[in-house]
Amino acid sequence: MTAASDTWTIASAADAARARALLSRLAADAGVPAADRARFLADLGARLRRGLPTARAELTVTCRPDGELRVVLGGAEPWRYTLVCPSPVAGPLPGPAGVDEARLAEALLDADEETAAVLASLDEAEEVVRFHREELHQTNQGVLALHAELEAAALAQRELLEAERSARAEAEKARRLLTFLANASAVLNASLDHEDILRRLPELLVPEYAGRVDIWLMDDDERTPPGERAAAAVTAARTGRPQHAGAHPGELPGVDDLPASALSPHRPLLCLPLGARTVRGVLTLSAPGDRFDPDTTVMLLEVARRAGIALDNARRYEQHRDVAEELQRAQLTELPTTAGLALAARYLPATHGLNIGGDWYDAFPQPDGSVLAVIGDVTGHGLRAAVIMGQLRTALRAYAVEGNGPARILTLLHRMLRHQQPELYATCAIARFTPGGSAVVLAAAGHPPAVVREPGGEVRVLEAKPGIMLGVPVPYEYAEHTVELPAGSTLALYTDGLVERRSAGIDAGIDRLAQAMGALGAADLEDLDTAADSLLKPMLHDSEHDDDICLLLCRTT
Repeated sequence: MTAASDTWTIASAADAARARALLSRLAADAGVPAADRARFLADLGARLRRGLPTARAELTVTCRPDGELRVVLGGAEPWRYTLVCPSPVAGPLPGPAGVDEARLAEALLDADEETAAVLASLDEAEEVVRFHREELHQTNQGVLALHAELEAAALAQRELLEAERSARAEAEKARRLLTFLANASAVLNASLDHEDILRRLPELLVPEYAGRVDIWLMDDDERTPPGERAAAAVTAARTGRPQHAGAHPGELPGVDDLPASALSPHRPLLCLPLGARTVRGVLTLSAPGDRFDPDTTVMLLEVARRAGIALDNARRYEQHRDVAEELQRAQLTELPTTAGLALAARYLPATHGLNIGGDWYDAFPQPDGSVLAVIGDVTGHGLRAAVIMGQLRTALRAYAVEGNGPARILTLLHRMLRHQQPELYATCAIARFTPGGSAVVLAAAGHPPAVVREPGGEVRVLEAKPGIMLGVPVPYEYAEHTVELPAGSTLALYTDGLVERRSAGIDAGIDRLAQAMGALGAADLEDLDTAADSLLKPMLHDSEHDDDICLLLCRTT
């Protein structure tokens, strides 16, 4: 089958109408859908109207065997259109001249049908568009809601992160404050010297927690501050409550607010009472910045409370130490003045602890004119040791008045201590000097050996074996030893605190004492008190000793 083709001349509107009507009929017969026909005919009509009425145009129509209807409109602007026909168009093609008025009227009515079909298709399309528009609106609403939920979730997540950061910062701040409080407590409680505590307190607080620190301590009977004090400090001392003085209220927990201090108008002050039971003073802090932090203030209140307790403990300890030292010294005897015998003694309390112990020395004449030099040491420290030391000293004098010798006196003391104070022991050494004699009688109960320096400078340690300690729960009789002592000789009796150190044994200390005695010059021995001081210097070069020290020097003349 070959293609059918025909060319029509369009010279007037009537020619254009007939050509349009003919092509509408051909397309309809070929089964072209109404919408496609309407689109084709509308485009064709517009092209034909554009060329009329002045120009002539050639319209070529070709029907191909494959079902295509091709239309070509010649002229200044050629136009081509191809319709795909479901059914083939049978040839030959009728010319537009065969279209009469009846056919034109029928074509006009058919155009209305095509228009109605197009409008119906448009309605369907609009319904579909409306449906999709509604669907799109719902989708948009869902997307907006999802965006809102995502934004809310993001905001909640940011708030949670901020809360977590804030909680971490608060936890870190609390940890730092608690660590400082623990360290400050350890520093304040490590010393029982209130001057040391007062020195360390500003070192702890400046500059992180205070720009400046002032500590005002009051006497027990005086409440009027000497010199200029901030009004807030006076109020804190009078009321016992912490005070804040600043241009603006601090609103700090547990702290009263006062106007700014004239002594510090531009920087807030925090005045904290010191004292465990009564106000003993006031700790005044100037703010390290513009204001005091509430959490830091809580920590500073606790530091002030603990500092007050530490100061009270130090003051109480110093009072007890002074009383104990006075009690200890009251137990010591004033050395007698005896012809032919010079005496000098030194007592040094321990540098640690309550400074009360059981070390003692004594010297007194017997009824027969001889002189007893005694040195002793009760085990332990504290009031009980001092009391037992006093009892032993009194009992020893009582036994000596009865005319007993050194060994017998120790035997009686041992018996007394063993029965009256079990589980408490003591050491003691007694030397008896006889006027005009050249010998000394010694007896010892577990005591370090005496050291002798002869006139020529020779030094010897009297190594005679001592008896057991006083109070050991076994019966015991002590023995006496007689030692030749040329005139001008110096005998040293001492307690173990002089020669014993943690880092070395007691034997090394005794050797050190012997060397120190050998190093004494003749001028030192002329004044026995000078000799005692000269001996203590090399023996106590470290100045720290955990035990009491007694030294009794006896020099025959």
